[in-house]
Amino acid sequence: MSSAVINATLPRVEHSEKKKRKLPVLSVAKLLDAQQTLTAVERFARQHEADDFPKNKKYYEDLIPLARPKPGEQYAFQVDLDACTGCKACVTACHSLNGLDESELWRTTGLLHGGLPTAPAQQTVTTSCHHCLEPACMHGCPTQAYDKDPITGIVKHLDDQCFGCQYCTLMCPYDAPKYNAKLGIVRKCDMCSSRLAQGEAPACVQACPNQAISIQVVDQETVVQRSDANGFLPGAPTPEHTMPTTLYKSNKPLPTNMLPADFYAARPEHSHFPLVVMLTGTQLAVGAFCLELFVSTLTGKNLGNPLFQAVFGCGLALLALTASFFHLGRPLLAWRAVLGLRTSWMSREVLALGLFAKLALLQAGLRALPLLDGVPFKDELLAIAPTVQIATAVAGLIGVLCSVMVYVATRRAQWSGARTGIKFFGTTTLLGAAAVFAVSQVGTPAGLVTGTSTLLWFVIGASLVKLSFEAAGLLAARQRQNTVFKRMARVTLGDLRHVTTLRFLFGLLGGVALPCLLLATPTNPAVLAVLGLGVLGCVLMGEAAERYLFFRAAPASRMPGGLK
Repeated sequence: MSSAVINATLPRVEHSEKKKRKLPVLSVAKLLDAQQTLTAVERFARQHEADDFPKNKKYYEDLIPLARPKPGEQYAFQVDLDACTGCKACVTACHSLNGLDESELWRTTGLLHGGLPTAPAQQTVTTSCHHCLEPACMHGCPTQAYDKDPITGIVKHLDDQCFGCQYCTLMCPYDAPKYNAKLGIVRKCDMCSSRLAQGEAPACVQACPNQAISIQVVDQETVVQRSDANGFLPGAPTPEHTMPTTLYKSNKPLPTNMLPADFYAARPEHSHFPLVVMLTGTQLAVGAFCLELFVSTLTGKNLGNPLFQAVFGCGLALLALTASFFHLGRPLLAWRAVLGLRTSWMSREVLALGLFAKLALLQAGLRALPLLDGVPFKDELLAIAPTVQIATAVAGLIGVLCSVMVYVATRRAQWSGARTGIKFFGTTTLLGAAAVFAVSQVGTPAGLVTGTSTLLWFVIGASLVKLSFEAAGLLAARQRQNTVFKRMARVTLGDLRHVTTLRFLFGLLGGVALPCLLLATPTNPAVLAVLGLGVLGCVLMGEAAERYLFFRAAPASRMPGGLK
């Protein structure tokens, strides 16, 4: 057969094949309905095929607002819980785009579970910074390293301004800021603001295969009302403190007993060891100055060598404040600590304790004046010594109060004003009395120095109050509900039981047994000096262990986590 004949028959074959093929017949109404149910990706594909927009048009515009927020509005994440599968594509995209370190995560996924035995329920949750209306991280930062954009409402971290104190990680109830030890600073999600400014979706939004995450414009007053009604997310910290803007939505009601998968996990937290040293040391120094002033005023006599007392207290204050530098990721920028004085209790603590250390140094210098000859205005300087002594004690007490408020400001139940106040001011009284007693006995020619028996009673009383208070807290382990205090008691009696044992052992030995022995049988000066130093050493070890437990046994505040 010739090629011409073959070519002539081809159209007839194609026509016959089309007649055999059965095509579905769709009405116009069904086609329009299908058009309305297309996903963002399908709509993008249709537009791309039709070449309806320029080649450089940014992807996924259906998942970000087309207009910037108006006054009283801001950007916010919206999470469709029905679409979230916990695949962690958002976590990977955020990690890759922002160049995070291996263990650094700005977005995480967690798991909620609950329901009834006959109808169990579980829900995966993706979470990141909530760009709150009242960001606790920003208000607590001592260096003003946070900024809330007045137009978009995005809370940004200013990396160059941060000196790595990590206080924002304690202030944020949702565990959004993350400390990067390599860089020595904290970093966090900024909603990929540089991408949003160019009309492009954030990495997590673009990466989600189910479009579970989107960026919306929310009315700030509505966010306030939602926070007042505690309408955030089951298992998450309550929203009334910071008013988070993220909206979690679902077409199916979640059971009221939904809890994070890690809710019953009790594990030790970071110890913040430099802070343990700083808090214990500064409270010892403040207590030493205050108790010496109190007892010397009460008895009308100096306790031992006044110069030795002042130098000892001043040296402790300087050493304790020096220890705090080791908690900073960028200690050379420590001078920035007072920039947040208007809102941050940490800035106020730094200022008050810094003033206390300077006054303590001045007091030590004034007490050394009688040993020096030819000092100008010597009499005038000696005349102001009592005023400086009172000012030192007052500045120190204000510093301890600021230390209390640093942790009260976090709004965590275990760091409430009453609990933290009893611990911090109890340590101030106990260590101060023990220090003044020990120093007063060094070099004493005979017997107990007048007035020091009063200090021993301070040691015994403060020890009994503190140890009883802490022992009562351990009884929370028997509670039926898994409260914050129960989790704290479980960690204290579990993973940290050895530290707990040492805390009570040293507390009873130095705070009760040795002082009672000294009061009952006063002995020769050498033994008194040794026992006095023993009292100080034991109670110091006990209080350092208590302060270690203060951080390590305190349950962290965070969004729902997953099973580990």
